[in-house]
Amino acid sequence: MEAGYLLRKLQRREILGMPHSRPMPSIGSRCHELRINDESATWRIVYRLDADAIVILEVFSKKSRATPKAVIDACKRRLKDYDEA
Repeated sequence: MEAGYLLRKLQRREILGMPHSRPMPSIGSRCHELRINDESATWRIVYRLDADAIVILEVFSKKSRATPKAVIDACKRRLKDYDEA
């Protein structure tokens, strides 16, 4: 429910900051990470804000402080594919 609520705020062009969202410049410009905690896991939704869309790049359960390199690489690849399409 929290993820849906935060995504709806983004659709309405509201600016989210910490603790809900943080920039991810290591992935690309306009890329961010939604931070969602529930009882059993810490979830992340990596997204990019475009003029006409919110591009969801990855959803994963975070188990360590750092974002895994495989997630960052996958997000970069998906952005490249999306931008070329």
